Amino acid sequence: MARNRSPKSRRIAGGDSVVVIGLGRFGRALALELVEEDTEVLGIDEDPEVVQQLAGSLTHVVRADSTKESVLRQLAVHEFDRAVVAIGSDLEASILTASLLVSFGIQNVWAKAISEPHGRILTQLGVQHVVYPEHDMGQRVAHLVRGRMLDYIEFEDDFAMVKTTPPAAVVGRRLADSAVRSRYGVTVVAIKRPGEGFTYATAETVVRADDTIIAAGRTRQTQRFSELR
Repeated sequence: MARNRSPKSRRIAGGDSVVVIGLGRFGRALALELVEEDTEVLGIDEDPEVVQQLAGSLTHVVRADSTKESVLRQLAVHEFDRAVVAIGSDLEASILTASLLVSFGIQNVWAKAISEPHGRILTQLGVQHVVYPEHDMGQRVAHLVRGRMLDYIEFEDDFAMVKTTPPAAVVGRRLADSAVRSRYGVTVVAIKRPGEGFTYATAETVVRADDTIIAAGRTRQTQRFSELR
C-alpha cells in the first residue's frame, strides 16, 4: 500500500525527473547516481527497510505495490516522462509493472531483464529500452580481462569505443601517416597525455607510447585494434 504522498509526487513528475521502481542493488545504484547528477527521483519499493534506508537520499521514496494501477496513479507515476523498472527477482511484478507504465503512455520506459525470455516479454509489451545489467557488465569485464583495454563500451548496430594504450604501429607517427582507419578499420577520436585531460585527435596528432587513446569502429575491429602490440 502506498503512503499518501501523491501531492509531492506530482510536483516532481515532469521536467528533469525519473521514477525508479525497485530499489535493489541495480535500482538503488541507478537512483543514487541520478540524484548525484541533479535529477529528481521518485523511488518505489515494497520493502519498508529499503524505503527507510533511502528516505534521506532520494527526492522522494515510498513503499508501494507497483503492480496496482490505482497505487501508481495515486503517486502520479502516469505523469512522468521517464521511468525505470529495476525489479529483478520477481518476474511477475516486473512484467505487470512494465505493462502499466507502457499503458500510461510514458515516453521512455527502461526495464531490467534477468534473462533473454524475460527481455523478449518486456519488448513485446512495448518497453522501449530493455537492459541486461549482469550480462552487459559480464561481457564488458570479459573484454577488459582478455586484452589491453582500459575501458570498453559497446553500442547498438555493431559499434563500439575502446580506451586503450596505442599499439607500436602508430607510436611516433601522425595519425594521418599511420593510416589507422584504412589498416585497422577504426578511428582514433581522442587522446590523453600523462597528467593532462583528453583532447580530440586530428590527422596531425602524433601518438606517443605513454598516451591513452580512444578508438571507435565496428565492434570486432575495435577489439582487434586493442589487442595489437
